[in-house]
Amino acid sequence: MKNFTKPNWDNCNLNISATLAEFLGAPNKNATLPILKEELSKNYKNVVFICLDGFGIYPIKKNLKPTAFLRKNIVKTLTSTFPSTTTNATTSLICNLKPMEHGWFGWSLHFNEINQNVDIYLKANSLTGQKVDFDYPLADNSNCYFDNANTEYNITPILPSYVQTKCKNKIVISNEEELCNSINEVCKKEGKQFIYAYYPDPDSTMHEFGVSSIEAKQKINYINNKIEELYNGVQDTLFIITADHGHIDVKGYIEFYNDLEINSLLSCPPYLDARTPAFIVKKGKEKEFEEKFNKKYSKDFKLFKSEDLINQNYFGETNKYGYLLGDYIAIGTYTNKMFLPHKNMPKFKGHHTSLTDEMLVPLILLKK
Repeated sequence: MKNFTKPNWDNCNLNISATLAEFLGAPNKNATLPILKEELSKNYKNVVFICLDGFGIYPIKKNLKPTAFLRKNIVKTLTSTFPSTTTNATTSLICNLKPMEHGWFGWSLHFNEINQNVDIYLKANSLTGQKVDFDYPLADNSNCYFDNANTEYNITPILPSYVQTKCKNKIVISNEEELCNSINEVCKKEGKQFIYAYYPDPDSTMHEFGVSSIEAKQKINYINNKIEELYNGVQDTLFIITADHGHIDVKGYIEFYNDLEINSLLSCPPYLDARTPAFIVKKGKEKEFEEKFNKKYSKDFKLFKSEDLINQNYFGETNKYGYLLGDYIAIGTYTNKMFLPHKNMPKFKGHHTSLTDEMLVPLILLKK
């Protein structure tokens, strides 16, 4: 797939979690990052891992000067998971599992048992928004690797209220001030401290206004400055900062729900995510679907059989949850279009989930 960035399971944001799991004495079977292992061997009092949603290489270069604090401390470029989306990547980060091991592939999944597309974070029908009471056949995404640690470090997750963990020390935050103040307070406690922090911006801002907007620039520079202030106020601390995925500016919308001809070939509306829609095709209609989809949309979306992507290790080596990926997945190209499977889908100005610039995220190390 020319010009697409395949997830690299030896150089991925997941490998940060794998390295930290090993460091904390938790089970780990994934590859670790030598550059991070070396830094962790220096016996810091505090180790702080921060995931900034959407804070990928493209938004960083678009909005931070080369001399900006976070940008100048990038030590390595990593790939995200695929699809490069929050649902998928943050589950991998917090559980230390590849996508095929947890099944949280995208914002929306189709479950044959109830014949519904469901927004799985919200547990709501993707078309109507109504809650769906169902025993979802997915891994427990609150089973965090650090919940199973065997370490002298005290462990504190600092998270928005909706992010689940079994750790009893969770601190709930809702803005950048609370994020940085909470990290600062934990770092100043006696004893060794490990913190996992997740913050939903700049992703939210870029969805609304776009990566190249003045709002995104202001938000990203504000986050940069707050973390620099935080860094200057602590001692004997290693900060590890990455993103779950990157972001791109949306340059157009494909209102697929208006394409009655191709929709008539499907068993259910498309699902998964807006730059990686998945399709379940009626039996015997596969060839017709391929021909008509490629004729209309091949410039903006490259169509692949889901089975082929699974076999090529785009989701991890196993095939535990592959059936959730349907028959086909269309992957958004560098035309940066957003695929709208139903008319209730918001038209974001910035988005992600594909294999283009959305796939590249930083490994930032701040050593104090």
